[in-house]
Amino acid sequence: MDDDDLAEELRRDDGGAEPEPEPAAAPRVRSDRDEPRIPAWAKIGAVFVLLGGGVALLLFGTSASDAFVYSKLVNEVMSEPDRYVGRELRVEGQLQEGSVEFENQPSCEHRFVLAREGLQMAVRFPRCVVPDTFRDDMPMDVVVQGQLQTDGTFLANQVIPRCPSKYEMRERQQNGEEMPHSAVPAGETS
Repeated sequence: MDDDDLAEELRRDDGGAEPEPEPAAAPRVRSDRDEPRIPAWAKIGAVFVLLGGGVALLLFGTSASDAFVYSKLVNEVMSEPDRYVGRELRVEGQLQEGSVEFENQPSCEHRFVLAREGLQMAVRFPRCVVPDTFRDDMPMDVVVQGQLQTDGTFLANQVIPRCPSKYEMRERQQNGEEMPHSAVPAGETS
């Protein structure tokens, strides 16, 4: 019996009726479930990669000299000045009494000297205004931020007078010393 005979035999068993065609399938509606799903671990990993890339861009997108500020003492900087020329620095020293000069022409500039352990550093601050507590008529630690120039002067873009703690202030006042915020600047009357 060949295939044609078999098909004929099957039709007779069905009563000779031709098989009914299958009904046309309804159009399939697209759903979100048909899309391939991204595992949660892959999404979290992608977020970390993006955040890590952003941090790396912030750190390495700027030059190292802009990103880091070295904090040094006057004696450290002035003992090896060539090592620090052109770098952004924060330098702390004691303001030398009577060293503050103010030049109004051709532009505003304060000049003063910081010292520590016998070494001195001349500072230029090209701004008209300094903090109220910046006085040279009493011992005071000062922090300056900026860059050491090739001529050995320090060009400051920020001046931060270090005020003594309230306990140091009491002790100094008991010894007859005036406090920075209570002293009247030279040339002014209260």
